[in-house]
Amino acid sequence: MIEQLIRADWPAPANVVAGTTTRLAAEEVLPPGTRFLNQVHGATVVSSVSVRDSEQPLDADAVTGSAPGDVCAVRTADCLPVLFCSAAGDSIAAAHAGWRGLAAGVLENTVAAMKYPADGLIAWFGPAISQASFEVGEEVREAFIAHDGAAASCFEQNARGRWQADLYGLARQRLYKCGVEAIYGGEWCTWADEDRFFSYRRAADKGRMVSFVALK
Repeated sequence: MIEQLIRADWPAPANVVAGTTTRLAAEEVLPPGTRFLNQVHGATVVSSVSVRDSEQPLDADAVTGSAPGDVCAVRTADCLPVLFCSAAGDSIAAAHAGWRGLAAGVLENTVAAMKYPADGLIAWFGPAISQASFEVGEEVREAFIAHDGAAASCFEQNARGRWQADLYGLARQRLYKCGVEAIYGGEWCTWADEDRFFSYRRAADKGRMVSFVALK
């Protein structure tokens, strides 16, 4: 039986609730007050207050929160959802990190926007496409290597002369460099697990999972 919600398996404080919906989820599994961004594969971060106050979804790819009742959520279907909380349970964030957002610095910007020491943050990687299923061109590889040569370790050349990219690995590298070391999750493949997940590469218009983190 496929569950409706994958709960984040991380050492978050008891007042932090987080997870990712599966393709079988009903809207009722989301925390009350969940609102969404207009995700544009960029690196802009907004606050949950601005999301609540806006009549239209904001153009952004990450959102932060710090008050009881705040909910931070992103939608994905191959891109990597990254959830954050502080060890003290007083700061949260959610980021949508496809390769373009990762290369543009969405995770670094999210950590900075939380205004909390990076070594006191905990991150959880929700379901994304795995390296075995994620073929990209040379331009994607170059976008990461131009920023950090160590990113080359997250690409493996395939028989077609293209590259298999490790989104999870690239995200870990980015977070480690900005001081976040407590990282959990990252064991799924949205493309391969058709029963549980939507995949944009498999069927572009079928749907999206929701990854959220909330403060009780």
